[in-house]
Amino acid sequence: MNVAFIPVRGGSKSIPLKNIREMHGRPLVYWTVAAACDCRYIDKVYVATDSNQIRLCVEKFCAEDLDRFGKVTVIDRSEETATDTASTESAMMEFARKRRFDNIVLIQATSPLLTGADLDNGFDTFNSAGTDSVLSVVPQKRFIWNVDDEGIASPQNYDVYNRPRRQDFDEYYVENGAFYITSRKDLLSTGNRLSGNIRISLMSEDTYYEIDEPSDWIVTDSIMAKREETARGPVTEADEDASADTDGSPESGIHKYKMLLTDCDGCLTDGGMYYSEKGDELKKFNTKDGVAFRLLRENGIITGVITGEDVALNKRRCEKLRIDVLAQGCVDKVGCINKLCASYNIRPDEVIYIGDDMADKDAVELVGLGCCPADANASVKAVADYVTTAKGGEGVIREVVDMLLYGKQQ
Repeated sequence: MNVAFIPVRGGSKSIPLKNIREMHGRPLVYWTVAAACDCRYIDKVYVATDSNQIRLCVEKFCAEDLDRFGKVTVIDRSEETATDTASTESAMMEFARKRRFDNIVLIQATSPLLTGADLDNGFDTFNSAGTDSVLSVVPQKRFIWNVDDEGIASPQNYDVYNRPRRQDFDEYYVENGAFYITSRKDLLSTGNRLSGNIRISLMSEDTYYEIDEPSDWIVTDSIMAKREETARGPVTEADEDASADTDGSPESGIHKYKMLLTDCDGCLTDGGMYYSEKGDELKKFNTKDGVAFRLLRENGIITGVITGEDVALNKRRCEKLRIDVLAQGCVDKVGCINKLCASYNIRPDEVIYIGDDMADKDAVELVGLGCCPADANASVKAVADYVTTAKGGEGVIREVVDMLLYGKQQ
């Protein structure tokens, strides 16, 4: 069993009761509790606190949405582990000695930009062979300096006489404090949140900030607002018309989703491989799908193509259709979807995925609406939420979009 442990104490000198102070319309702790509940690997979520005020706040927002927060239990945290000088490990050890579980993810409430997809990625890494612990990090490319005892400064990672471009730096990784995963056994034997073979799990660069000072609050709140705006997309006349024309029925469900992703061959194309006399590879795309991507864009839906191929032809088509994301040469489509969800701050259940073959099966199962063409592999059809009447290359994406927008097939 995997558990999430979120320690929150009532005492905070820089920002009094910051863990329940409102951040982007919700108590600060709400965001990390929600992320833990959205993670598909976490079985139970424990919020440990010494404050009755925090307890009541968490219990209140959990009771208001039991479907989402049904995993959550609020537990007591002793005074000894909630002082200014007490380590987080002391609270973790207290918890581990009292409860049985296999693995634990420590989540810090001061990292509200954390998402369920970030945690999914962390557990994917933790479950890989030879891994004992995982921590979240942010990739950085910065000019680092050091100052010696004489006050003389010197660069640590570049030559001042040969200043590189920032993009040419090798990345280094900064611990962002969002989460740490380890086993109960290793935690109890070492007394540490990390031990053994440690691997990293990347999070987006904007998650660099933790809420420690009032200035952090302002920056993070603005990032959350920007994420929400990006995921929602601009309000257009098409949005307003769609709202006026629908009655809230399940068929009018485009706005339940924030991203549509699709495989290329067998979905956007008929899967055929055509060659000219000169040996040039050709593909047959359908103009109906071009209209579908325009409709998605007008409704604020992020669009993307995920394909195992890596060819210029796919890139040219995606550029013409103004598709937001093109992931070529992709062998792990589930991992790719989780990373995209983390980047755009959305959940997998807010994603539509369209695929046709065995490499797409897990992705079709992962998302909120998994779709496939009429001529898809039988194993994909078996797990799909929606099978189009159109075959690959015959307007599959247009049919899915029309179904969501208007409740009809082509």
